[in-house]
Amino acid sequence: MIRNDLRNIAIIAHVDHGKTTLVDALLRQGGMFRENQVVETCVMDNNPLERERGITILAKNTSCIYKDIKINIVDTPGHADFSGEVERVLKLINGVVLLVDAYEGPMPQTRFVLQKALEMGHKVIICINKCDKPDARPAEVLEEVYELLLDLNADDEQLESPIVYCSGRTGRASYNPDSLGDSLEPLFETILKHIPPPEGDEEGPLQVLVSAIDYNDYVGRIAIGRIERGVMKANQDVVVCNYFSPEVFNSKITNIYQFNGLNRINVETAMVGDVVCFSGIENVTIGQTICSPLKVEPLNFVKISEPTLQMVFSVNDSPFAGREGKFVTSRHLRARLYKELLKDVSLKVEDGDATDSFVVSGRGEIHLSILIENMRREGYEFQVSMPRVINKIIDGKLYEPMERLTVEVPDWAVSSIMESMGIRQGELINMQPYNNRVKMEFKVPERGLLGYRNEFMTDTHGEGVMSSLFDGYAPAKKSIPRRAYGALVAYESGEAVTYGLYNAQERGVLFIGPQTPVYAGMVVGYSPKSEDIVVNVCKRKHVTNMRAAGSDEALRLETPRKFSLEECIEFIAEDEMLEVTPKNLRIRKIILSHEERMRKIMKERKNG
Repeated sequence: MIRNDLRNIAIIAHVDHGKTTLVDALLRQGGMFRENQVVETCVMDNNPLERERGITILAKNTSCIYKDIKINIVDTPGHADFSGEVERVLKLINGVVLLVDAYEGPMPQTRFVLQKALEMGHKVIICINKCDKPDARPAEVLEEVYELLLDLNADDEQLESPIVYCSGRTGRASYNPDSLGDSLEPLFETILKHIPPPEGDEEGPLQVLVSAIDYNDYVGRIAIGRIERGVMKANQDVVVCNYFSPEVFNSKITNIYQFNGLNRINVETAMVGDVVCFSGIENVTIGQTICSPLKVEPLNFVKISEPTLQMVFSVNDSPFAGREGKFVTSRHLRARLYKELLKDVSLKVEDGDATDSFVVSGRGEIHLSILIENMRREGYEFQVSMPRVINKIIDGKLYEPMERLTVEVPDWAVSSIMESMGIRQGELINMQPYNNRVKMEFKVPERGLLGYRNEFMTDTHGEGVMSSLFDGYAPAKKSIPRRAYGALVAYESGEAVTYGLYNAQERGVLFIGPQTPVYAGMVVGYSPKSEDIVVNVCKRKHVTNMRAAGSDEALRLETPRKFSLEECIEFIAEDEMLEVTPKNLRIRKIILSHEERMRKIMKERKNG
C-alpha cells in the first residue's frame, strides 16, 4: 500500500538557523490556525527552558494539510548536545528538509544531521533560509552545501536534491533567491513531489518501532512511532519485543492519537505510514517494537552515539543541605536520574563509588546542564562534580574524544583564537575569510573546550560565534591547563558583610554581595593568581572609641559577578563541586576545612 495522502518529514539544521520559525509558517499556511488566532512565535518550543534559551531541546511532532495531503512534521533540536534526539526521530520519516542559514552556511550540526539522513537513505530538500537578510549570500552558501554533500559521499540522486530559497520569518519561498514569492507554496510543492509517500503491507500483522516517549498524568506513558506494517486498533492486544534482547511481554493498546497541528486527536484505527501516539503499555521504552501476537518481529533501532562527557551527581552534604530543596535524599536522586533514561536515549546513568553518588554521562556540557536545570526547577537539591571526558583504550593506547570546532570571529580576533587553540592542542583544518569576518575550523580535544566559552567571548568582545561537534577518538594529546586562575575561598561560616567583602575584592572578583550566607570552604570569587586564596568575607570592623560601626557605608563594593549554570560547570576545578538547589548555585571545595585542605596539599607535595 502506498499512502499518497501522507508525507512524513523532519526539518533538520544547525542551532538558530530557523527550524521552529519555519514550522510556525508551515502550520499557519497549512490551515492549522484560524485567521484571527493569536499564536506565539516558535510555538513548538513549549518547554520553559526552550523559550528562555531560544533553542529546541526535544524533538516534537506536528502536522499540517496542503492540497488534502497530510504532512507530518518533526521539529528537531539544532544543538549538537541533543543529537540523540535527531538520531532516533529519523526513523519516523521518509525525507528531510535541510535548512541552512543564508549567511552562516553549513555549520557542525548541519554536517552531523545531514550525514545521519544520508546514511538512512532519506530524500533531501535543500532549503536556504533567511534569504531576506541584507548580508545573505545564498549562492556561496549553496556551493558550501554541495561541498558538504560531496564530503559526506552523497550519491548522485542526493547531489541533485531540489533547492528552495525562503524566509521562514515572513513565510515566503521561491526557486529564485532574488525574488521570494508571497507564500511557502514552492516549499509545499517540493515536499509533495520529492519526498516519497510512506508505503507498507496494510494486510500484514502490526509492527511499530517506538521512537519517542511522552508522559501524561492521566494515561501514563505514551509511545510515539510510525506504523511500518498492518493496522493499529484501540484496545488491541500486542506483544512488545526488542531487537537487542530476547525478552518479550504481552500488553494492550488502549488509546491511539494522531497529530493534528499542535493537538493530538483520539482515533480508533491508524494505518501503515501514520505517525501515532498510543498509551496502555506501562513499561514501554524507546527502541522497542510493538507487534501483533501473530508475528513477533522486532525492528533494528538506530545505534545512538555514545556519551563523551560525564559528571558525578551526589547528595548535597554542605552545611546548607536540606534548606531549599524538596527532594534531597539519594533515593529521590536515583529515581529521578533513572527516570530520565526512559526518554533520553543518549544519556547513561551508573551507580557511583559511594552509595549516595551516581555517574551521569552525556553528549556535552549543555546536555548535562539542561538535565541539572530541569531537576533544580522540579525541587531537587544535589551537588555535581567537575565534568570529565570519557577516554578509551584502543590497542593498548589511550584515546580521547575530539571535537570539530567551528568559530566565526571578526578578523582582528584571529590571532587571539589561534593562540588559545595552540594552548588547547587544537589543529586548524580550514580558514575562510568574508565580510571582515573569518570562519575557522579546528580539530581540538574535548577537554580543551571545557571552560573555553567564557574566554572565547572575552577574546572576541562578544562578537564571536562558536559551535562544536563530536569528531571521533584520537590518541591522547599533552596536558591542557584547566583553569588559569584560583578561587577565593571563605574562611569561616556566617553572613558576608561589607567590611569583609571590601577587603576580599582587592584579591579578585567576587560572586556574592552583602548579607549572603556563606560557609567555610565555599568559593566566593576568583583571583587572577593561579593558586587559591582564603578570605574572610564575614569579618566585621572592630568598634573602638576611634571607629564607628556605621562608617562601613562609605566603602564601595564592585558589582558581584553572577555565573549562569553553564558558567559554574565550566568554572569548577577538580577539587571543587557545584551545589545545586532550587534557589541557589554555590561553588564549594570538596574538603571544606582550610586546615585539612592544606594538610592534603602538603602530603601530595611530599609524595611528589
